[in-house]
Amino acid sequence: MSIEHATSTTLKVGVVGIGWAGQQHLEAYSKIDGVEIVAAAGMEEELLAAMKEQYSIPHAFARWEDMIELAGLDAISVAVPTFLHAPIAIAALEKGIHVLSEKPIARNGVEGQAMVDAARKSGRVLDVAFNHRRRGDIQALKSVIDQGELGRPYYAKAAWLRRQGIPTLGSWFTNPELAGGGPLADIGVHVLDYALHLLGEPKVLAVSASTHAELGPRGLGGNANYKATTNSNKFEVEDFSSAFLRLEGGATLVIEAGWASYRHPDDEINFLVYGTDGGAELKVAGYAEPEKNQLHVFKDNGVENADYVPKVGRDGMHQQVVEDFVAAVRGGEAEWGRHDGSLALNRALIIDACYQSALEGREVRL
Repeated sequence: MSIEHATSTTLKVGVVGIGWAGQQHLEAYSKIDGVEIVAAAGMEEELLAAMKEQYSIPHAFARWEDMIELAGLDAISVAVPTFLHAPIAIAALEKGIHVLSEKPIARNGVEGQAMVDAARKSGRVLDVAFNHRRRGDIQALKSVIDQGELGRPYYAKAAWLRRQGIPTLGSWFTNPELAGGGPLADIGVHVLDYALHLLGEPKVLAVSASTHAELGPRGLGGNANYKATTNSNKFEVEDFSSAFLRLEGGATLVIEAGWASYRHPDDEINFLVYGTDGGAELKVAGYAEPEKNQLHVFKDNGVENADYVPKVGRDGMHQQVVEDFVAAVRGGEAEWGRHDGSLALNRALIIDACYQSALEGREVRL
């Protein structure tokens, strides 16, 4: 693919996987000028036909292998179970196709490294969809921290907790060979990403983690959105995890990720940070109900408290993820080298260390 082809003409894209995540990518691409969705691949025949009609997609495939053979395909989104991320991304990159993958980058750091190596060898973009860092509240808090309002952050705690939110017991989500892990790998990677992003990407020096599987193995932890069903896969991952991370410079970060536990019924996504000159707390309760979301900054003026509530802009979410990916592809070779998946690989290596720590009952240094 020439730079001119990527930057001056219509960008031709395809999406592998047509579940919820794939549909977010399809919708996002459809809203970007100069982007044409030319292909989609998925195993669900009726749903694939519906997506093909809705977005006027000229080519539909049951097999992703057939889709990436399509002539003129510039870029693809990979929105399938985690165990398929590496084989699809690597095959596409080797054909000179830019790749946007859903999180996590892969089941583990070894697969993630293979994807990064393929991106570097091909000179193509490899991005991973960390949509939560594109939320309006996260971006507002990032601005506060970057402006030095809190001084030097020295302690932070971040979590995504559910009361009943196991993504279908017995599905690929609860099989470690297919998913790579439980909530730590699934939603915990979002928490890890936005926390490190907010803190300015400090290096993680060591982790001490624990995992628990108390409800899922008993068939508990499902609800109307996450049904507790039975199929060929047993519940073989954790349903709750926590980790203590030592950061370069002396700061610490605590991470919690839970699909199911006896707690408040609303999902909660939060971030708490203490700095030398101020602190901040973000609470997102009942994710679909923005009126419950709260962001506060805690300061003083030398005499009394001077706390305030920052202005929060719109949520970027998957739309911004896809827009950023398209911009990187259109940016040409100089930009492509800056998007090789290495940040997502960093997250995977930290998650790997957390699972090792939990398994061996000790601190693991990175």
